[in-house]
Amino acid sequence: MRIVLLQGKEQRERIFRDSHLDRLRQLGEVVVNGQRGVPSEELLRTLIDGADVAITSWGCGPLTARVLEKAPNLKLVLHAAGTVKPIATPELWERGIRVSNATEALGKGVAETALGYTIVSLKDMWRLAAQTRAGGWGPVSRVREVYGVTVGVVGAGRAGSHYIKLLRNFDVRIALYDPFVSEIRAKELGAEKVTFERLLAESDAISIHVPSLPETRHMFNAAAFARMKDDCVLINTARGSLIDETALAAELEKGRFFACLDVTDPEPPASDHPFRKLSNVVLTPHIAGAVNNGLERIAQFVIDDLSAYASGRPMAGEVWAEQMNQLA
Repeated sequence: MRIVLLQGKEQRERIFRDSHLDRLRQLGEVVVNGQRGVPSEELLRTLIDGADVAITSWGCGPLTARVLEKAPNLKLVLHAAGTVKPIATPELWERGIRVSNATEALGKGVAETALGYTIVSLKDMWRLAAQTRAGGWGPVSRVREVYGVTVGVVGAGRAGSHYIKLLRNFDVRIALYDPFVSEIRAKELGAEKVTFERLLAESDAISIHVPSLPETRHMFNAAAFARMKDDCVLINTARGSLIDETALAAELEKGRFFACLDVTDPEPPASDHPFRKLSNVVLTPHIAGAVNNGLERIAQFVIDDLSAYASGRPMAGEVWAEQMNQLA
């Protein structure tokens, strides 16, 4: 196989180590983009010439008809990133080219981060650490164990389902809202399928794992916040657009619950945004996905999917054209 890595040099080096390239070379001839920056359409045409497999990532432009005409033998695109929307075109699907992405690899990091926020927030560590630093010592009346509580999970895609898997190590009730998941599938995951309204009203912690779509914009709004329990922990490692931030700031100012936000809309929030001043908000700079050494998990996932393809096995990250309207 002729395997071409289309992303710019600096992006490739962030994800693929020399050991990963060596593994790819065991599967075929490897061609890399030696230029920095976002490759132009002309550069993509040059690189992809004669390719059987193309590996894309963040910073790659769409695989247009002009690009694809240079690769009549192209059979597979492996996207070393999340959503394939930046690179997928109608022509890609029309040519019957198979597509895989690394959302599952990214989702594991997101789920692990969400679990960390869940444990630390229920333990009230954020506030207790700040109080202790200021000379205090307690009180610990708000501390809760990850035991006997209800954790609400909104969305059971790659990240949400892995978060549920991690939660099964604890004695908690897992409530799931996902209109695309059946009650049987929810039970298989280890969760109880509930309505959005029930999840809001019954959860001690809520973790959001849905894509940013027109239908999900501001699904967490003033009406949703009004249903939430006092001292609930709201965790967003998905997309900032899912939350009406004005409504959330107004609710947080009442001191009723706590929020952990790894994403905002826009990013970063303005320097004078209320989120930067409220004591019951933790802001992190979009670190829930793959960062630094975590990016290597993406490279490994891509290699595993290519190995599966080469041996005729199913690819864990394969996506299809009909899924595009449900993907982030």
